Amino acid sequence: MAGHFEATGDGGAAIVLDEVEISILRSLAVQLLELIGPGEEPADGADDPLSALLTDGPSEPPSDPALARLFPDAYGDGPDSVPGEEDAEERRASAEFRRFTENDLRARKREDLLAVVRALDSLTPDPSPAASGSGVGSTRRGRGKSHQGSEGSAGAVLTLKPEESKQWLGALNDLRLAIGTRLEVTDDEDSNELYALPDEDPRKPMVMAYLWLGGLQETLVETLLP
Repeated sequence: MAGHFEATGDGGAAIVLDEVEISILRSLAVQLLELIGPGEEPADGADDPLSALLTDGPSEPPSDPALARLFPDAYGDGPDSVPGEEDAEERRASAEFRRFTENDLRARKREDLLAVVRALDSLTPDPSPAASGSGVGSTRRGRGKSHQGSEGSAGAVLTLKPEESKQWLGALNDLRLAIGTRLEVTDDEDSNELYALPDEDPRKPMVMAYLWLGGLQETLVETLLP
């Protein structure tokens, strides 16, 4: 999975993804969408922006550690703090802030992830270059173009517009935070230890996904720099 984002010159980014990479990214995005869920949606007037704005969200942090990482408390030490050590005023402020912001934050994170899924669904890499008889740069359905990937595997070129790049950056960051929480990564030292895990370690596939997503995120950030 050596693919990386490159700037397109117009504020956007492009990357070659093979069939396996497309499948993994899509699966991870869908799983995180399911974990985030719809949140607290209004039963009536869901299409009314004013109604949505005035709908209260939850006041307590999520019980799932990955969700708590994605939706942290705005004040204090967060869900990992020892009871009694956090100031009561900070707890009240965090609860109030969460009540008015979490629904909107959930909606934005879902939109970012849905943008990833839709972009990936627009790609149709050939199972193998020989099967289609097409060469590099042949136009495929959607915004993707067929492209011979590493080791002879077929790939597709995904091109993102500037706004789409920002959505992908948000989604990649959320995916890394969620996976990092499952791996109990808390600092750079923990991240370094992941490289030393033996292949037989059951966490290895998740670690590989975590490190790969980090590389994608880093190169995408570089394309957005002036």
